[in-house]
Amino acid sequence: MILADALLFDMDGTLIDSGPVVEECWAAWAREYRIGADRLSGVLAHGVPARQMIARLLPADEVDAALARIEALEIERADGLEVLPGTRELLAVLPDDGWAVVTSCTRPLAEARLKAVGLDAPVLVCADDVEHGKPDPAPYLLGARLVGVAPQRCAVFEDAPAGLAAGRAAGARTVAVATTAAAADLDADAVVADLSAVEVGPAPADGARFAVHASPTLR
Repeated sequence: MILADALLFDMDGTLIDSGPVVEECWAAWAREYRIGADRLSGVLAHGVPARQMIARLLPADEVDAALARIEALEIERADGLEVLPGTRELLAVLPDDGWAVVTSCTRPLAEARLKAVGLDAPVLVCADDVEHGKPDPAPYLLGARLVGVAPQRCAVFEDAPAGLAAGRAAGARTVAVATTAAAADLDADAVVADLSAVEVGPAPADGARFAVHASPTLR
């Protein structure tokens, strides 16, 4: 059991199944910019902001335009997304002041994806809101501040090693969902297949607001 006063959720791969769409869009983007598949695969890291990855592939004066292009491609494909198992059920039991979405997407893309699947985040932290993205703790530190809870009293839900590293660095407890990476590659307090294995109820002690139960755990 994990005790917390607020829950902070990554979006892609945690709440929303966007993997195939993301791969298709990045492949199309790479063809436009004449970037080979091997070079692209060496840079792409799930959960890391697109700007950070593009900056490793292109000259600095081309990054803004290239970022706008991949964002446009992904927004065009937002209608092909679905929520992952357990997402709607878990979010439905949470009060609006008790959770937030913390994503490496830009705000326009994050809002397009949430709208496409019918989710409405009460608090949304995006790549545009911080100077340094995941695995830096800045996104989760901001998420905790916006929900008015110390990061050490938050539980972070993530599917990517970079996001889990950000949550740990922020001082939060972590729950990993093995929707993108293998369970063995996820360093977290609990590892589950998806959010259908997570239940949240009132905390029995410690003065915490929520008790998070993850079962069955994969590791």
